[in-house]
Amino acid sequence: MLNLPTEDQVEFTKCVQICQHRSCRKQGAVAVLAAFQALPVEDVKIMASGCLGQCGNGPMVLVLPEMVWYSHVLPLEVQILVEKHLLGGQIVTKMLYHRFHAQK
Repeated sequence: MLNLPTEDQVEFTKCVQICQHRSCRKQGAVAVLAAFQALPVEDVKIMASGCLGQCGNGPMVLVLPEMVWYSHVLPLEVQILVEKHLLGGQIVTKMLYHRFHAQK
């Protein structure tokens, strides 16, 4: 019998939280979560979250530990976030949430 670690025991370098509260769900957060889950990245945990406190700006995506907030994320944009941010280490500035990341 293999003694493999469970998901709770695996250490991740990043965690992507996708808000699944009412207003984000109405704005398509279920599909955004599914899109992230369809593109798994090694050492990155994808998880549904409760309300992230930014109602009306969703779907909200929060990348930890960097505390990078993305707003109004569409399912078709998830691949961009995965390729550029999660795999490439580059923040996708055009998708940043303006309240926490001032546009220059």
